[in-house]
Amino acid sequence: YPGLRVWRNLLKADPAVDLVHFTILRPPEKQDGTPIQELALIAFPARELFELKLQEFDLIIFDRYSRRGLLPLVYLDNVAQYVEQGGALLEAAGPEFAQPSSLFRTPLARVLPGRPSGEVIERSFTPSITDLGRRHPVTRGLLDEDQETPDWGPWFRQIDAETDAGEVVMAGVADRPLLVLQRVSEGRVAQLLSDQHWLWERGYEGGGPQSQLLRRLVHWLMREPELEEEQLGARPSADGLMIERRSLDPEPRSVTLTGPDGSEAEITLTPDSDGIARAEFETDKPGLFTVTDGTRTAYAASRVIPPIELASLLASRDPLLPVAEASGGDVRWLDDDPSVELRRVEPGRRAHGRGWIGLNRNNAYTVAGLSRTSLLPAWAAMLILLGLASWAWYREGKA
Repeated sequence: YPGLRVWRNLLKADPAVDLVHFTILRPPEKQDGTPIQELALIAFPARELFELKLQEFDLIIFDRYSRRGLLPLVYLDNVAQYVEQGGALLEAAGPEFAQPSSLFRTPLARVLPGRPSGEVIERSFTPSITDLGRRHPVTRGLLDEDQETPDWGPWFRQIDAETDAGEVVMAGVADRPLLVLQRVSEGRVAQLLSDQHWLWERGYEGGGPQSQLLRRLVHWLMREPELEEEQLGARPSADGLMIERRSLDPEPRSVTLTGPDGSEAEITLTPDSDGIARAEFETDKPGLFTVTDGTRTAYAASRVIPPIELASLLASRDPLLPVAEASGGDVRWLDDDPSVELRRVEPGRRAHGRGWIGLNRNNAYTVAGLSRTSLLPAWAAMLILLGLASWAWYREGKA
């Protein structure tokens, strides 16, 4: 199966991913008398992976997997619970998904968004992005804004499935679901209803954005913050602030902008063709602005130059000299007096002179704790004293 190498190359290319990969090359129905101890170099650690250490994984991928008795149903039920408790599952479906040995006929059915109809469509088709997919961060930008029909290479197999839940972001033959994303309780699930994505990686008839699509898909499942569907942000612009809201809801939304002086303004964000709602707020006030839509909050500072801090970028002693003189000090240039001496002075005393500058001795300290440690235990000290006394008495007697 050529798609296997695609997954390995994708996941191994990310140094942050620690890949644990098992390939079952020998199906159980193949019986030729080979001793069991010679069927594998190591025993398949099913209990360790699917029971003891299951919660340590960030993502589980079933690639064209079918039930052949290798994994008991209780382990697949553990995977379903793992997803419901915050885990991530990706199924790359092949013809096996439409057969009686499908994963849908296991406890995983309660977390999978697609229900197989039993039909395997084998014909040429070009994957397309749905209207929802144009706004979803996993598939947004795969097509140019002015591009209606993708010019990608074709795929040749799709597993027909019905979806009662989830978000269909890519479609295939006759607009049937091709890529479905779903949040299940605290976890996330993705179903790719074709095993032909590797054709894009090979560049068949021009290929397609295979690497970008799969990388986004994997990182969305693993909760990459930049790929969250609902986001609110603000950034400085030439005339003030640019406010952006990313959402799957295409309707305009209003946000509340609070200025550094506490003033508030209602701003309506209108979605653009790329699915991001934007609005520019013109302001000449310096300081920190707060933007909220009632659920999410973002902060940004306008690009207006503060008049005091950056009015003049030339180094000068004039701004600090009044403050220094008020406290009895002075401002010195090290170029003029590189050997200036620092001295401790009492509060209220003159804090500068020829060749020196004073630092107030404020005695502003607090004793946070005090501990004592004996050099020797009492009994050891007593033995040493007795020994010295005995030695002195002995020497005195000899004399």
